[in-house]
Amino acid sequence: MKESPQDTADFGYKTVDREEKASMVADVFHSVAAKYDIMNDLMSFGIHRLWKRQAIACSGVRKGHKVLDLAGGTGDLTAKFSQLVTDSGQVILGDINDSMLKVGREKLRDLGLVGNIEYVQMNAEALPFPDNSFDVITIAFGLRNVTDKNAALRSMYRVLKPGGRLLVLEFSKTDNEALSKLYDFYSFNLLPSMGKVIANDSESYRYLAESIRMHPDQETLKGMMDEAGFEQTTYQNMTGGIVALHRGFKY
Repeated sequence: MKESPQDTADFGYKTVDREEKASMVADVFHSVAAKYDIMNDLMSFGIHRLWKRQAIACSGVRKGHKVLDLAGGTGDLTAKFSQLVTDSGQVILGDINDSMLKVGREKLRDLGLVGNIEYVQMNAEALPFPDNSFDVITIAFGLRNVTDKNAALRSMYRVLKPGGRLLVLEFSKTDNEALSKLYDFYSFNLLPSMGKVIANDSESYRYLAESIRMHPDQETLKGMMDEAGFEQTTYQNMTGGIVALHRGFKY
């Protein structure tokens, strides 16, 4: 019997059983967790730090806030949010992958960031929190790996407090033809080779490159956020549209 679209999901350029995608993505991040920060710096030439700095600047996070850093990985955003909310606030670093959580916990503890950070393994599609729990939710370079992105956006909307905001920092689509060709060459030729040399894993980095191409473009993601209930949704392109920062509010 032929599978319906509801039974399948994209895993990079492959079509896989919907129930299998989460474990396949988990395998990718188990593989790359130990070298994740090094590879981020190398892959983006350090520019990922500027993208994340802009997300933090647009977050409005302040003293006393409760923040969910979803797909928080090794904790770059959590580290800054922990300092901004101070002891009267709380940051939850949430990730579906326990290997990434362990790396993030170790890194942040080595930085002396303890006390107002909690680490929770969770699925973005069904967040384990009561309604209206968070002032700010961020998800940086994680939404494209979620099987049901619409369900995840609805779940984020549910747990945001009225007046709260969501920020989605993710790779997106550039309409600059020359930049697009250069980016494709880099992604499918150099990136897997770097993954092989640094992390001894070319296939995971090939998947990550493919997953970027399969992610919704800027306007499509904006529409998905609108459909989930977010208002005043906007996006800001960075590095020629290679990355976009989407923002939406719950009222």
